[in-house]
Amino acid sequence: MFDSDKDGAINFHEFSALWNYINQWTHCFRSFDKDSSGNIDKNELSMALTQFGYTLSSTFVDLLMLKFDRSHTHRVNFDDFIQLCVVLQTLTASFRDKDLDRDGIITIGYEEFLTMVFTCNI
Repeated sequence: MFDSDKDGAINFHEFSALWNYINQWTHCFRSFDKDSSGNIDKNELSMALTQFGYTLSSTFVDLLMLKFDRSHTHRVNFDDFIQLCVVLQTLTASFRDKDLDRDGIITIGYEEFLTMVFTCNI
């Protein structure tokens, strides 16, 4: 995701970009973890993702909770939140590579879809 030159390593510039994202994600998580429990619920997750510019349906946020609430507490802890953000960022970048006219719609074949997913390194 942050290996922008695809050389299999992260150089200083790429690491700086990664560090910046981690700091943003940390700040966002803490701002929605009002009780400092180390967890956020579905509504807080939805608001956090909206703050990052994502417009996601309640049904999709439910799917994210199902996938990333590994403790099955109806809450996402910080580690799971970071993983969720990495996956969402990676898939979004892959989608945007195909969305040439930036209308939020892509038309791809099945194998191209599979290639897109399997090359995301998530």
